[in-house]
Amino acid sequence: MTQRAGRAGRLSPGICLHLLGKEQAERAAAQSEPEILHSDLSALLLELLQWGCHDPAALAWLDQPPAVNLAAARRLLEALSALDGERLSAFGRKMAALGNEPRLAAMLAAAQTDDEAATAAKLAAILEEPPRGGLVDLGAVFSRQQANWQQRAQQLMKRLARRGGQPDVGLMAGLLASAFADRIARRRGQEGRYQLANGMGAMLDADDALGRHEWLIAPLLLQGSASPDARMLLALPVEIGELIAARPELAKSSDTVEWDEAQGTLKAWRRTVIGQLVIKTQPLAKPSEAELHQAMLNGIREKGLGVLNWTPEAEQLRLRLHCAAQWLPEEAWPAVDDASLLASLEAWLLPQMNGVHSLRALKALDLRQALQDWLPWPLRQKLDRELPTHYTVPTGSRLAIRYHAENPPALAVRMQEMFGEATTPVIAEGRVPLVLELLSPAQRPLQITRDLSAFWQGSYREVQKEMKGRYPKHVWPDDPANAAPTRRSKKILVAAAAGRHPARPVGSQTLDHLLPEKNTPAGQRQPGAEGQRLLQRLPGPQALQ
Repeated sequence: MTQRAGRAGRLSPGICLHLLGKEQAERAAAQSEPEILHSDLSALLLELLQWGCHDPAALAWLDQPPAVNLAAARRLLEALSALDGERLSAFGRKMAALGNEPRLAAMLAAAQTDDEAATAAKLAAILEEPPRGGLVDLGAVFSRQQANWQQRAQQLMKRLARRGGQPDVGLMAGLLASAFADRIARRRGQEGRYQLANGMGAMLDADDALGRHEWLIAPLLLQGSASPDARMLLALPVEIGELIAARPELAKSSDTVEWDEAQGTLKAWRRTVIGQLVIKTQPLAKPSEAELHQAMLNGIREKGLGVLNWTPEAEQLRLRLHCAAQWLPEEAWPAVDDASLLASLEAWLLPQMNGVHSLRALKALDLRQALQDWLPWPLRQKLDRELPTHYTVPTGSRLAIRYHAENPPALAVRMQEMFGEATTPVIAEGRVPLVLELLSPAQRPLQITRDLSAFWQGSYREVQKEMKGRYPKHVWPDDPANAAPTRRSKKILVAAAAGRHPARPVGSQTLDHLLPEKNTPAGQRQPGAEGQRLLQRLPGPQALQ
């Protein structure tokens, strides 16, 4: 169609009609999609930067270039060393002055000698107008003497202000790598299958002779819809060692310590890579402590906080911090959700890792101490004061408060130890009442309440009636809100009051203070004054059996 229109236009002005079948016409779009919406925009961005335009969105476009395409174009220019921040580098300005597509411009600008310039010019000519016929071996193609390539190469040599150089097959790999480093490819086991340095897959025909080479560089690819792997249209075998010697900037070496979960150890490696392709790996005998610690933190981020030793105390501290952020939001409590703790490992965990050189030592770390030390001193004091770990009940028993992420805090306590407590205990500056799990003498739940006063005045009567029959040896007063609390049975109290049983004093607010106060000359303990009064009120020994 284009050919016919061009021929007609050369003879005289006219109109070229494109005839379609009816069904094809009905399926056709009203107009073709603008090229700017799906094209590589690296050449456009290079030109805009040459003009001094650093923000393409500031221009008035008929169709705004997609941000994702512009971002990809910027990444390519950065990889080609064309950018210095938001502006063109000196190398980028040299590229822009050549007027070629950015990759080819980078290859031409990288030529330092006349022979390199002649080689780069011929390569650019070939890549601008690739050969037909299916030959993939770029080395074989390069050896051809084709008039149109020679003519184009001469034009490019003039742009480079070079003369007299000779194309050299031995210079091809280094020049191609300056523009197509992301298309260096390594065979990945399957016949004709390769992995590119950018992480993509590429392939050759199974019977292509190039497939016997481990390393290739493929400047011309075709990405089809039928396969995730791109097809190599032109590729050149390379000796990776010689290529790195010629272009040492291609290879990056890094020391890595990795978490070997299977063996429960840390392993240190020095890896040399080009992009995502590993060229060489060698073990390191003694990595630094900083490298070990970074590997541990990386492993924790990869595997999750569950690899650490979260004791009940550490879990409760974490829950207290979580609750404090909800109940006392005016304070700057640190976030302790999984994502936040993983993001801040360097702040709260790393300071505790001095001398930690193994996974066993890592898992022995005291996470409660780590989280506590992370808190500023004023916040730590406020947390201990307003969200305590324990609550002291009327008998003097110090009982643990259980904190939950979604539910109110709970306190499990025997009912007799709460006698005399008229209202529900509260924490967090009086904002949050505790859920009381009132237990039987056998430590079984009798009542769960957040309103102790209402319970004493209401359903306690039913509990009292049932428990008197089930636990007759324990006190079940008619007025629990004003009764003295105790940890003991009536039998022990009576025996202690009669001087037959020693008891442990716990304070003047409990029945326990009614125990013997003095010894007789014969060494027998006798009840004190209050004990005598209790004996008068309690039922006799027969009733306690």
